[in-house]
Amino acid sequence: MFGNTGMMAPPAAADAGLVRDTTTEGFRQDVIAESMTQPVLVDFWAPWCGPCKQLTPVIEKAVKAAGGKVKLVKMNIDAHPQIAGQLGIQSIPAVIAFSKGQPVDGFMGAVPEGQIRQFIEKLVGPVGPGPVVEMIEAAGAAAAAGDPASAMELYAAVLTQEPANLPAIAGMAKLQFDMGDLEAARQILALAPEDKAGDAALNGVRAAIELAEQAAALGDVDDQLIAIVKADRKWNDDGARKQIVQFFEAWGPMDDAAISGRRKLSTVLFS
Repeated sequence: MFGNTGMMAPPAAADAGLVRDTTTEGFRQDVIAESMTQPVLVDFWAPWCGPCKQLTPVIEKAVKAAGGKVKLVKMNIDAHPQIAGQLGIQSIPAVIAFSKGQPVDGFMGAVPEGQIRQFIEKLVGPVGPGPVVEMIEAAGAAAAAGDPASAMELYAAVLTQEPANLPAIAGMAKLQFDMGDLEAARQILALAPEDKAGDAALNGVRAAIELAEQAAALGDVDDQLIAIVKADRKWNDDGARKQIVQFFEAWGPMDDAAISGRRKLSTVLFS
């Protein structure tokens, strides 16, 4: 299929690195031969292609993050159209994975880093936590350390790369909730794809918002519910105490209203 290139391929450099450009003449060595020992991704692009320029830094980053398990070869189809034509490529950017000398998978378009990572892992297995996962972990650590601004910045960076990343959506919504901006939290939750809206992490934040809104509608929820507990502990199968405990959980252990409410509830229950 690729033999009729008109001349023999030059020998590859001793260390071509993980990312390199190739030509029609170099394709057999750079892709076919190299893919005998590890998968090689071929990125077909052209200088006039805007999405190609978007994809290039993202796919290079993903390949380098894979730690040498896969290589990337870039081919300018304006200068070297023959291989793309043989493969039937009609739209770019197009990425074709070669393994053992044969094309085995591919994708088209400027896809996000997370999707490229998944594509690589289909070929070579897990390649470590990756930058997105690391940013989410760092955001969670910043939030736990009382630095919501840094956490928000990290979650925003993740969503720039992966707009549908559920942990980032849930984390950012929780930060907005903790800061008392329920409407902003609700808007962030709406970023999740419809088919993922029932994710457990998203549901946890959604439930907290609903409880907070219920508390606001009730007014002084501490006094009203605690008064019910004091008057009739068995009312509605201990429903008043269970409801106020839900509020405590939603507000968080260090919330002023939760601390005050627990003190009042303890007085009623244990005095």
